[in-house]
Amino acid sequence: MAARKKTTPRKKKTTARKTGARKKAASGGSSDADAKKRAAEVRKANQKMDSVTVGAIEKAAVGVHQRILKKGKPDLHFPIRSLKNVSYSEKRGYFEIGRQKKTRTLTVNTVKNFAQTLRMMGLSKELVETNDFATKRDAYYQSKNWEEARFNEQSESDAVMDDIEAMFSVETVSREQLRFIPDEASNGSVAGQLTVLDPDRETGEIVRIDCTGFGSGAYSIPSSVEQLSFQTDADFILCIETGGVFQRLQNHKFWERSNCILISMGGVPSRACRRFVRKLSDECRIPVYAFVDCDPYGISNIYRTLKVGSGNAAHLSRFFCVPQASYLGVTPADIRQYDLPTHPLQDVDIKRARDALKNDPFFKAHKPWQKAIQDLLKMGVRAEQQALAKWGLNYVIEEYLPQKLANPRQFLP
Repeated sequence: MAARKKTTPRKKKTTARKTGARKKAASGGSSDADAKKRAAEVRKANQKMDSVTVGAIEKAAVGVHQRILKKGKPDLHFPIRSLKNVSYSEKRGYFEIGRQKKTRTLTVNTVKNFAQTLRMMGLSKELVETNDFATKRDAYYQSKNWEEARFNEQSESDAVMDDIEAMFSVETVSREQLRFIPDEASNGSVAGQLTVLDPDRETGEIVRIDCTGFGSGAYSIPSSVEQLSFQTDADFILCIETGGVFQRLQNHKFWERSNCILISMGGVPSRACRRFVRKLSDECRIPVYAFVDCDPYGISNIYRTLKVGSGNAAHLSRFFCVPQASYLGVTPADIRQYDLPTHPLQDVDIKRARDALKNDPFFKAHKPWQKAIQDLLKMGVRAEQQALAKWGLNYVIEEYLPQKLANPRQFLP
């Protein structure tokens, strides 16, 4: 295929509405009163969620205590976290955990693990009540004061923490609401037409964070985002797989010419990143588009996780997935249309693609995706976002994305 003729990019007309929207986004919204009102609403919702969290912990603890008083064997029930215990609801738009559960009963053999579970629940309750948090590593070291219930390795404390989160997910409680956060995490970066309203933890004073004002840098998404509220008039959110493409779009202010918000996912998006996108999209009612590599990993791991969740965390999908997301590209059809450089599919790619077609509820529910993955397998190749640089370093800005964004109805589901 001959190289595509590079056309001179057309300057986008800036309407009065767009100009006003940009000024509003840059200034942080309509008024201080509006910002304070939004922050107060968020704070009130979080206080209510704190009450739910403490109530769920106390309810579980009381149940164990009452069972002991009746001289019975107390037990705790946890959902089984695997793709086999997951269903996909097109109506809701995300993975849902099934009814299969595992039971942990207090016996001679399980007494230590049972005690560790209860101590971890107690630590969570204390953190909520003191408005504090602990990293996963902090929680592991806290256990060193738990005498015989202490953990020998962090992998043990992480597993108990996961079980507790799964158990309380039926009460709409997540790990972040239990006040446990990752030790070190890259939660993604944000640039563009957005003002983040972040109340100071001690004073409650609203800190305005203008995501157009970081120069060549970007705003980093925090580990917990529930306290945040937003002001924006952006037309859409563009979630980007690779840091390199994000940096190019940021440096050339693609967010300005397209009136959008750019978010770097950094591969499979973290929980905080997904929650940030979901919260932002829901509250501001703007669409989400995903721009990832055309390979089985980008499609079935990165995009699928963003949109509907994952098998081992399906009990949390309703919090962290973004069902309104659509797949902007790169697609198998793009490989041919843009004559992109490719790499052969490796055995792991082929296995991942076939597994998605055979076992993944999301792909099984969408024929356009089945066709796209089958097409990719037939071609036997994969292509990266950066392959568009074949036609020029800024081809993705000047040609590819404008062409794609002109036809959002053609995006894959």
